[in-house]
Amino acid sequence: MTKMASVATPVRGSKPATTAALETHLRRIEGEYLEMPGLSLTAAQAERLWGLTRTTCAHALMTLVRAGILKRTAHGTYILDRPLWTRRGR
Repeated sequence: MTKMASVATPVRGSKPATTAALETHLRRIEGEYLEMPGLSLTAAQAERLWGLTRTTCAHALMTLVRAGILKRTAHGTYILDRPLWTRRGR
């Protein structure tokens, strides 16, 4: 896998349950995007897919965006920041 996103400042409102749980979610989300590089999800779709609360999902997505793993498109979907073949040198 690529560099792992570190836990960042929480989204307004309640924090995710634990740092360990968030790290597990981050690894899972990053892994799924790396396995399916064309994956494009809205925050609501990501919440449903991974069974996360709105707060936890928003925090995880924001953390992965800040780490340069994902990016948010103009349409509000989250996609892999760069194609997989450009990430091998990291």
